[in-house]
Amino acid sequence: MKKYIIALAATAIFSACSDKLEITPPNNITDEQIQKLLASGNADAIKLVMGSMANGMPQQFNVSGISGVGTADMYTSNQGLDMMRNLEGNDVVLGDIPGMSSGVGGPEYGMDNFVAASATKNMVYWNYAWNCINQANKMLNFLTDEIVGSNKFLMDCKARGLVVRAHGYNYLMENYQDAYLQGGKDKLGIMLYDKFSPTQASKPRATAAETYAFIKKDLTDAVQLLTSAGIGHTAELTDIDLGVANFLLARVSVWTGDWNTALTASDNILANYATLMNQGQYGGTNTGTATEPVYLPESNGFLNNASNPEVILGFPVGQAKTYHAAYTNPFGEGNGGVSRAYKRIDNRLFDKIAPNDFRKGNFMAEDFGNYTYPINKTVAFIPKYTNTKFAATHGIGSTNKNEVGTVTCYYMRASEVLLMKAEAQAQLGDETGAKATLNKLLAARTKTGATALTVDTYPSMAGLSTLQMVYLQTRIELWGEGGREYYNNKRWNIPVDRTSSTNHQLKVTYPVANMTLQIPESEMLYNPLAVQN
Repeated sequence: MKKYIIALAATAIFSACSDKLEITPPNNITDEQIQKLLASGNADAIKLVMGSMANGMPQQFNVSGISGVGTADMYTSNQGLDMMRNLEGNDVVLGDIPGMSSGVGGPEYGMDNFVAASATKNMVYWNYAWNCINQANKMLNFLTDEIVGSNKFLMDCKARGLVVRAHGYNYLMENYQDAYLQGGKDKLGIMLYDKFSPTQASKPRATAAETYAFIKKDLTDAVQLLTSAGIGHTAELTDIDLGVANFLLARVSVWTGDWNTALTASDNILANYATLMNQGQYGGTNTGTATEPVYLPESNGFLNNASNPEVILGFPVGQAKTYHAAYTNPFGEGNGGVSRAYKRIDNRLFDKIAPNDFRKGNFMAEDFGNYTYPINKTVAFIPKYTNTKFAATHGIGSTNKNEVGTVTCYYMRASEVLLMKAEAQAQLGDETGAKATLNKLLAARTKTGATALTVDTYPSMAGLSTLQMVYLQTRIELWGEGGREYYNNKRWNIPVDRTSSTNHQLKVTYPVANMTLQIPESEMLYNPLAVQN
């Protein structure tokens, strides 16, 4: 029976080449037709068809419509899933009033059961990752080494698919197994499928070591393909380029303790991203008054990629998913503002930020007080420690406060690479190198006019080991971004413990051992070879 790829691209695209491909109807194309086209050597037709698949790969990092838990965007977008992970740690505080556990993100903030096989809030992470893998494999089915050969366009296509597949498998490992260096190395990994077919037999779980070997091979192959195709670090932020491939390779490598690979991948990126955000670009700045604030997103590098020289992968207005901004902007009408589900910094971390570190200004040192939200005229109290890192009172290109949600988005940036490099250096025993790398970040985060901060002058870093310095600066730099604290806590063996915080509403404790999700019920039911964690 022939397998069909339905609606591979818009009907108009296939109508344009329907005579050549003898496609009927024009928006259906068989596997056999694609294989024949690839073998034909017709460059224009190959680009028309394979390009439509390859162009969809970057969007797997920028997704909405994930199935599993109703229609709420916090569970149907990868930004929403990352936001939920942000709430399952120590450093992000949800709101300032009792009863917030019933609000948006409340169950996650309260560390309610999200790991059980039957939990729908578990399944969405599984569904997101497998969609990445399946979409990648649908394209990779056609791109054998023989077909790709020396065709640079097809090398690019294959590299994109390999990177997306590696991302999906890495996402599964970060969520569905213990951290590799915290006992996960000797446990099970994920079922490894290198081809897509709705009728292929189920597979058992590979070992964790086998799974990471698979992921790393995909990424190293992608790096080689991109290099051979002459595709380095492109100016287009939506591209899956050498920077994106190496970012994922560095992230997988620090997770698995492959420190030398992490160092090499990080250096490749940093050679092309030498400029970090300055004080004017790092977070929101009030250009209005204390009572009538104006936070324009154009100058905020976290909301406008044009003001962020660090972005490795990001999407412009129109393509960008904006759920993260809606959850974190205290002046927005979404779930970060008018509902009082403010995202605040734990006072314990706030106190560790040096006075001359301008990142401290990304959080309100005092209560803002009442703010009138423009659409429904609700007046709500904005408390101390609320973030302005993601603050905006307007949308990009607009003077209308009702359009506050119009922003860009990013998923990878260079400061995280600096921190991964410093971690790798520290783990390899190169403390001098690790401190020098940290000093680059600290100098870039020093207030204008102040003496550049260093690891030796940063007050809260006195007495810390080099590795502990990396951990602290990672928490400060990546606060509220991409669920990073949760995943880092898991691999650094840092439990949730809010008991000594003054501003956490729910002072819960939660062990690292409980951060690993069970394999969802649906997989256990339909795959007789699946073994539960």
